[in-house]
Amino acid sequence: MTVLYKLETFEGPLDLLLHLIDKAEIDIQDIPVSEITEQYMEYLRTMQELELDITSEFLVMAATLLSIKSKLLLPKPPVIEIEDFEYYEDNDYDPRAELVQRLIEYRKFKSIAVQLLDMESERSLIFTKEPEDLGPFVPAQIDNTLKGLHTADLIAAFRKALSKAARRSSYQRITRDEISVKDRIRDVSAALQRKGTGGRMRFSALLDDEMARHEIVVTFLAILELMKMKAIFCYQEKLFDDIVMEWRGGEDLSGIQNAEINY
Repeated sequence: MTVLYKLETFEGPLDLLLHLIDKAEIDIQDIPVSEITEQYMEYLRTMQELELDITSEFLVMAATLLSIKSKLLLPKPPVIEIEDFEYYEDNDYDPRAELVQRLIEYRKFKSIAVQLLDMESERSLIFTKEPEDLGPFVPAQIDNTLKGLHTADLIAAFRKALSKAARRSSYQRITRDEISVKDRIRDVSAALQRKGTGGRMRFSALLDDEMARHEIVVTFLAILELMKMKAIFCYQEKLFDDIVMEWRGGEDLSGIQNAEINY
């Protein structure tokens, strides 16, 4: 049976301790040294099994944890009286205090490092260009374009401009030939009537490449009016296919030509 190990990468022993503390969800101010020490030593044993190099700083931290653990297990020393001097250890002394302080400081710097990394990522999306010296492209001296001109010159130029504007005041209106829906109904009806009753014609046959957009629209409106008059019947052989018109108006076009068109 093959056992697979997967170890996370830590930057140092403090990083590993913070990982163990966060994983156990314990207060960093009240570290259960015995439990954390066992987990820490287990990690080092796993590294040895995988034949990974263990740096000296990890071994120093292991020794520190074992020292703190032993100090916590030892009983408090009794008070020693020497003549008028009493020697005793401070009851409030905690062997974990120095390690806790180092962990707190390390967590602060690690948090700041993450923020700086995020700022670096945001800044990497911004591209700038170093300022260039544009001095060689600037003329040594800018000539005054109004140098040598007098008031009389400006008045003469203004009169000349007014004279040109007066000559441009005449204009000519250009109109285009308009085609009405009624006229287009007559043309479509005549084309279908020549084919006789039941004659068919495609919508594309009424158009040509030189037609303007408004002429195409008027032609389509004319077909709608003829359908409304029941003079033609329109259908498509398949979806999006050309429209086929079938003449049903008979031979007499007078009714169609005299019909009232609301356009």
